[in-house]
Amino acid sequence: MAWNEPGGGNRDPWSGGGHDQGPPDLDEVVRKLSDRFNNLMGGRRGGSGNSGGGAGASGSGGSGLVGIGLVVGIIAVIGWLIASIYIVNEGERGVVLRFGRYLETTLPGPHLRIFPIDRVEIVNVEQRRFREIGYRSGAGAGAGRQPAIRSVPKEALMLTQDENIVDVRLAVQYQIKDPYAYLFNVLDPESVLVQVVESATRETIGKSTMDFVLTEGRSDIVADTRTLSQNILDSYGAGLQIITVVLQDAQPPEEVQDAFADAIKAREDEQRLKNEAEAYSNEVIPRARGQAARRLQEASAYKDQVIAQAQGEASRFEQLLAAYGRAPEVTRERLYLETLETVLSRVSKVLVDVTGTNNLLYLPLDRLLKSGDAAPSTSEGRSASGSLETLPASSSTSMDGSAAATRLRDLNRSREVR
Repeated sequence: MAWNEPGGGNRDPWSGGGHDQGPPDLDEVVRKLSDRFNNLMGGRRGGSGNSGGGAGASGSGGSGLVGIGLVVGIIAVIGWLIASIYIVNEGERGVVLRFGRYLETTLPGPHLRIFPIDRVEIVNVEQRRFREIGYRSGAGAGAGRQPAIRSVPKEALMLTQDENIVDVRLAVQYQIKDPYAYLFNVLDPESVLVQVVESATRETIGKSTMDFVLTEGRSDIVADTRTLSQNILDSYGAGLQIITVVLQDAQPPEEVQDAFADAIKAREDEQRLKNEAEAYSNEVIPRARGQAARRLQEASAYKDQVIAQAQGEASRFEQLLAAYGRAPEVTRERLYLETLETVLSRVSKVLVDVTGTNNLLYLPLDRLLKSGDAAPSTSEGRSASGSLETLPASSSTSMDGSAAATRLRDLNRSREVR
């Protein structure tokens, strides 16, 4: 039912009539809040119920201003408290400055400062930062492509000890170890880091040869560069800690890379030929040493053999001389027979009895040649007096030297008996 319909009563929200009144007056609300605040603070309300209308209006306006000021003050206090509270996250440090002067370094967690007198600089001490020296890597030219790398000759070209130039590219990983030193000791810590590492690298490479830098000296150069750079940064008080130094590449300048590749190939060929020569030397020298040792041993054995044989011959001759002194004839005959035995034992012999034989003589040469080592020879047996002795008629035989000597000895004995 509308407020102005018949029977609806006087519900005019602007007239204040009826039981349902409109929203309360703002001044009245502020006045009530001010009265309550004064009661809490122990004050008394000004004016009385019998005062005039002018005085009541003046008291109401003053109470409204006080209430507004109180609200504004509360809001300001709340805003000040919010602005004074700051939170330091994990892995960070808060550097508090009061009037621009260092006050303290706070750890992770909520902290309170005096706003706006104090200012807080948040520094991440666990983040690992990365800088490139001698080159710069940019974004790739397209999807799936490698990032474009641009060389910086001013930083990359360095002089070695043997007056050669190398193109060196380094990557440095570092982090902040002292927030106060990082913020206040140097103006631009990252630029200082790049210059320090570049200077340390030039000093290290300047003490090394080009072959050492390009081949087996990479790890030593990285270690020396990191140590020297860290010492310089500590002396500057930069507040930085170098984590790793990576030698990305070390090559001769692009203008001489072809000639340097030829030099490397020649050096590799030289090393290969040296290795082959050393392998051949390791194969031949032990063999020659073994042959020399064998020949020395054979010579020593031959020496011992000759000496022993000479000693034996001398001893035999002395014994023979003693026997010859006792029985010269017997000793002479024995020596003669032994000599014949020795000589005749080395050739094949055929003894033929020519006494009482006919003109036809059969010689089995095939069997005689097989039985002897040399070609058969025909000889005539003669006695010690020079007469011819033969075997039985129409017979021939082949015998060795010992049998021939025995046969001659028997013939001589029979001759002496007759």
